[in-house]
Amino acid sequence: MLQRLREDIRCVFDRDPAARNGFEVLTAYPGLHAVWFHRAAHGLWGIRLRWLARVVANVSRLLTGIEIHPGARIGRRFFIDHGMGVVIGETAEIGDDCTIYHQVTLGGTSWDKGKRHPTLEEGVVIGAGAKLLGPVHIGARARIGSNAVVLRDVPADATAVGIPARVLAPRREPDPRFKAMADRMGFDAYGLTRDMPDPVADAIHRIVDHLHELDERMERACEALKGAGIDIGMAEEMHPISQSDLEGLEPEDCGIPPRKTSGNT
Repeated sequence: MLQRLREDIRCVFDRDPAARNGFEVLTAYPGLHAVWFHRAAHGLWGIRLRWLARVVANVSRLLTGIEIHPGARIGRRFFIDHGMGVVIGETAEIGDDCTIYHQVTLGGTSWDKGKRHPTLEEGVVIGAGAKLLGPVHIGARARIGSNAVVLRDVPADATAVGIPARVLAPRREPDPRFKAMADRMGFDAYGLTRDMPDPVADAIHRIVDHLHELDERMERACEALKGAGIDIGMAEEMHPISQSDLEGLEPEDCGIPPRKTSGNT
């Protein structure tokens, strides 16, 4: 028992740089107190003293602002940082060395009995305000971004963000072809997301890839027409994409001449 208490206190120092000394952690960390209350409640739940277990859990919620159902299974060195508003359901399972922040919910989506809450493997970190709903499985060392709503399984070592949560793909290094094309266009999509993979940015990358292929085909078509003796004239310089375009401003708002349009207006 004492070894488990020491582990709990040490894990606070490992994960919270604001922790200054053992006495402060022991007396002023509600996340730690909630875990200790839960161990007592879970022990009572295991010997079928269900009402008493719920009473202990309710006292813990009153004192810490953290609600953990006595039936939830929690591993070693579990750390709840800040903690206010955390809710963990009855059939939730949490592995060793997991960390969650305030306003996190490990909730269910069904009124049926049986497994209806999330399972976290070891080393999972869940950001503030995230909601994990249903019997989803979160792989080891996965990261859940703040305010994400997770409705599907997340593989090990992955990062999930958004509503509903999407797994971020590993960062891709920009293709030199795209860089050359971006220089001609006056816009480099990769400069926005080199350090952080993003599903929206990945879609932009695919669009740039498609534009590159179209550009190559157009150049080959022009060369073929010239070889056949057909004068196609000089193409106008490409209109650069500026930051104001990306922000949705009108051309007159930022001094950019409007683009030419074909047909009657």
